[in-house]
Amino acid sequence: MKKFLLAVAAVVLGSASVQAADLAAHYTKAPMMATAYSWTGFYVGGNVGGQWGSADPATSTAFDPAGYFADTSVTAIAAVGAQRVNSSSVTGGLTAGYNWQLNNAVLGLEGDINYFGLKGSASGSALYPCCAPTGFTVSSQVSADWLATIRGRIGFLAAPTWLLYATGGAAIAEVKGNFNFVDTFAAATESAAFRDTRLGWTAGVGTEYAFGGGWSLKAEYLYVDLGRSTVTSTNLLGGAFPTNVFTHSVDLKSNIVRVGVNYKFGGPVVARY
Repeated sequence: MKKFLLAVAAVVLGSASVQAADLAAHYTKAPMMATAYSWTGFYVGGNVGGQWGSADPATSTAFDPAGYFADTSVTAIAAVGAQRVNSSSVTGGLTAGYNWQLNNAVLGLEGDINYFGLKGSASGSALYPCCAPTGFTVSSQVSADWLATIRGRIGFLAAPTWLLYATGGAAIAEVKGNFNFVDTFAAATESAAFRDTRLGWTAGVGTEYAFGGGWSLKAEYLYVDLGRSTVTSTNLLGGAFPTNVFTHSVDLKSNIVRVGVNYKFGGPVVARY
């Protein structure tokens, strides 16, 4: 009986030892830590696209009893001088900025400088109401070679690597205008020109997709309004009629659609389990 009990105890202890060994051999591995893309950081890039814009050059003069023009001529000159210049061209340049990611929101500040390429001309003629068949011609030329913007960006993440955003801020460009007036009544001439660095505004929307290694692709639309530039002159007929003040102006606006590629430097890595 004693030997039988010892044998049973040995079997029980052996079975418990095997079960303990089995339990020790099986364990659950902790889940691996993954990383999520972070938009925070400084970036640089380039863009290319197209712009289509318009400028509204205007030429007018004021009536003066001692001046060269009849009252009806002043009205006719203003009507012909209200012209329109349409322009479209390829645009492209460099971009730099910084983003801050706050959960699913991204705030940023971006600047760029681009070839603008807006240019065009217009011309119109009419008869003097007082003095037909003599008449006059008004000609205008407008151009803006470059455009720079400084804009804020605010957006949200449709996915960890897909950003939708709105943007707006300041637009800066050098607007150039040339104007000429000539008539057949007494071969009168007048001309004026300006070169004006304009501070206007811009606003738009865009989307950007990050595809790894700090690189991202974006597509963007911007509306640009540079306001009105104005110049006056009193050089009609070489100064013989200084009371005839001419006013010339240009109101320039543009639409821009472009695509670009950015490269982001550094920024924190967000842990995700």
